[in-house]
Parts: sequence; C-alpha cells; structure tokens
Amino acid sequence: METALVSGLQGLFAGIMHLSPGHAIMLGIACLLLYLGIKKGYEPLLLVPIGFGAILVNIPLADLMGKEGFLRFFYDAGVLTEVFPLLIFVGIGAMTDFQPLLENPKIILLGAAGQFGIFLTLLLALALGFDKLDAVAVAVIGACDGPTAIYVSSKFAPHMLGAVSVAAYSYMALVPLIQPPIMRALTTDKERQIVMGAAKRQLISKTTKIVFPIVVTIFASILAPKGAPLIGTIMLGNLMRESGVVDRLKSASENEITNIVTLLLGLCIGATMEADKFLRGQTLLVLGLGFVAICLDTAVGVLFGKLMCLLTGGKINPLIGAAGISAFPMSARVVQAEGQKYNKKNYLLMHAMSANAGGQIGSVIAASVMLSVLQGMGIVGG
Repeated sequence: METALVSGLQGLFAGIMHLSPGHAIMLGIACLLLYLGIKKGYEPLLLVPIGFGAILVNIPLADLMGKEGFLRFFYDAGVLTEVFPLLIFVGIGAMTDFQPLLENPKIILLGAAGQFGIFLTLLLALALGFDKLDAVAVAVIGACDGPTAIYVSSKFAPHMLGAVSVAAYSYMALVPLIQPPIMRALTTDKERQIVMGAAKRQLISKTTKIVFPIVVTIFASILAPKGAPLIGTIMLGNLMRESGVVDRLKSASENEITNIVTLLLGLCIGATMEADKFLRGQTLLVLGLGFVAICLDTAVGVLFGKLMCLLTGGKINPLIGAAGISAFPMSARVVQAEGQKYNKKNYLLMHAMSANAGGQIGSVIAASVMLSVLQGMGIVGG
C-alpha cells in the first residue's frame, strides 16, 4: 500500500520533478509576451495566443506537440501546409484600401525602396554563416509583415518559426519607437518641414479598383511564380472588397476567418517555442538581425525619399519614405506624428498611406522574388 501511495505521489508531482531551468525561463518569456500583449497593447491578437501557446508547450510531460497532442494537429494542418498565413492574407487584402496608392502611383517606389533592408540583411545573415533558407527566413522579418514572415519561415525554416514570428510581431509593435530616431538622423530640419499639402483626391473608377488586384496578381506571379500563393491570396481578398458582389465572403474573410485563424496560428507559433529549441544563441542572433533589417528598411526608405525630394525640387517630404515598410497603417501614423512635430501645417498621413500600401505589396513581392530565386538556384523544389 505504501509503495502504491509513493508511486501515486511521484506521478502527481512528476511535472514538478521534470521542470528544468529551460522550462522555467521559457515560462517567464511566455508571461512576458502576455504582459506585452495585455498590459502594453503590443500586437495583442498575436502575442496573447503566442504567449499562451508557449506556456502550454513548456509544461513538462504535457506533450501537447507530441504525435497525439492537439497543438501538433493544428500545427501540421495549418502551419506546415502554409494554410493559416495564407488565409490571413485573404483577410488582409479584404481590409486594405489601395486607393491612396492608385491616386499617387509614383509613391509605390517608396514601397519598393522600403524592402531593400530585407536583401541587405540576407547578405549579412549569409556572411554570419546562416544556411541559405534560414537566412531568407531571418531577412523577411524586415518586411515588418508578420504573415509574410510566418509563411516563409514555416515553408523553409520551420525550426525557426517561433523566433522569427516573435521578432516580426514584436518589432511591428515597436515601430513607433524604432523609426523616429532613424528618420530624424537622416533628414534635416528643413526637409522635415516640407509641406506636401492635402493629397489631391482623384476619381478612381470602380473598374480600376477591380482590375488592379487582377493585374497585380498576374504580373507579380509571372515575375515570381513561387510567390503566387502570397500575392494571390492578398489580392483575392482585395478583389472581394472592391467588387462589391461578395460582401458575405469579404465580411467572413476580414472577421470570422481571420479571427479564428489568428488564434490557432498564434497558439501554433507559441507551440514551437519549446525550451530546447528556442533557448539557443541563434535565437538572439535572429532577434538582432530582425532589428537590423527593419532599421535598414526605414533608412533606405528615408534616403530614397530624400532623392525624390531632390528630383522634384523639394516637393516631397523625405519622412514619408519611412512608411515604405509593411506595418500598415502604423508607420504612416508615425510619419504623420513626426511631420507635425516640425510643422503644424504638415499633413503627411495620406501621402504616407500611399507609401504604406506600396510597402504592403512590396513586402509580398520581395518575399516572392527571393523564393523564386531560391527555386531557380535549385535550393528549393518547384
């Protein structure tokens, strides 16, 4: 009887007995993510389920990512197949208004410039010894676009999904802190005070809005076929928005489907943050390179804005170049706030929104180009 009682007590406290320092550290990190999401409001829709998923997966002997674990089921069904991030892209497309970009199409160049940090960080990651596929996953953090980072990482570097995802969403939330110092360092007081005035509202026909996602899908997919799922899903969502004939599908895409998938995706990302996989020196390197990527994106965008300012005779405020990243519409609001600090008559929001919309497309195309290049080099299959 005593032997049975001892065995029972050992079973009861087995979790405590198997709790390692690594588990304790990861539980602390998970609680930190929950704090940032709940108390600070940093990307709560993702950080809350990610944090809770990290708690669940670091409970000793729970085995929720084991063969029969429920987190393993959702991970295999939605992350390994890339279905979850692609469904979120449909919702993003349904919520995105590209009219500011269509009204001022030349600003899309700032959206392209805002992606250069991705490629510069790719070279840096390769120089630091990262495997080619791992380097691509790290570099795409610079897109400042969580679903794009998740898609690329889950497809080619699933062992880095936790670190890449946490970095991507954390830095997205920190854009208001990261960008302003770079913007101020690269522009003069005179440049920051340039008044662009209210954006000229042009009549963009309904036909143009409908044709736009179709044309972008065809040309971008032909240019970079490997990225067709990325560009195709975001443009499908936008087509549903602009066509006006599938309101039920549009509403479901930007609400119920996106909400459910965001919850499951967050839990699955947290489930990859097991102590033995996450607590590595490589994780810190990934976080550092992700930060470098976003800083470089911002810097190149602002520098390109300075070039456009020069070529237009001082008609473009270089600050809007910082909105060329994909943090939509957060970085556009940062640009507006910075512009107002130096000139109360300066209203840069709509101009920055144009660059921001271009960055949304640019980040997806940048990832698509890298994936297609990898395919062309024979590093990934067709």
